[in-house]
Amino acid sequence: MRIILLGPPGAGKGTQSTRIVERFGIPQLSTGDMLRAAVAAGTPIGLQAKAIMDRGDLVSDDVVVGIVADRIEEEDARNGFILDGFPRTVAQAEALEAMLSSKGIKLDGVIEFTVDESALVERIMKRAQETAARGEPVRKDDNPDIFKTRLEAYRSQTTPLSAHYAGKGMLRKLDGMRPIDDVTRDLMDLLEQARAGA
Repeated sequence: MRIILLGPPGAGKGTQSTRIVERFGIPQLSTGDMLRAAVAAGTPIGLQAKAIMDRGDLVSDDVVVGIVADRIEEEDARNGFILDGFPRTVAQAEALEAMLSSKGIKLDGVIEFTVDESALVERIMKRAQETAARGEPVRKDDNPDIFKTRLEAYRSQTTPLSAHYAGKGMLRKLDGMRPIDDVTRDLMDLLEQARAGA
């Protein structure tokens, strides 16, 4: 089971990933975590990434794809993986597809969590207010202005990605605004169909 989860910040990808991990026993791969792990382990690609980050530059697509390539060779990812937060652009998707193809691996599907953006902003604002009311520090990402900026960046970068996978017949959409358990039920149905090759 090799899948990509798409959806803006706050759409519920993290919550649902945890449930997929429990159900299918496959790891959730976050490029940020993988990058940090590769740097810490001092792998050849990790050292390359560290040199780039030390200069204050963004890590290029080919380095990120190289890190993903190394990570999916590890034992826990042999039966599959969830990619969350990558790819972010069509160029990254094409680089990922070329790398997977070179290993004889194919994706089982791409699932996009769709949201009502104005309701999502309200949800984040409410979460920030509740956190502040409890006297806890509010996550930087829960600042409405920062959140709106991230939402716009997601929309401009990742909307073409949605069309890219739809054009390949791989995209399935789920309404991320529904109750969490309802989303989980439909998500698991989609994944079982993908696994069965439907």
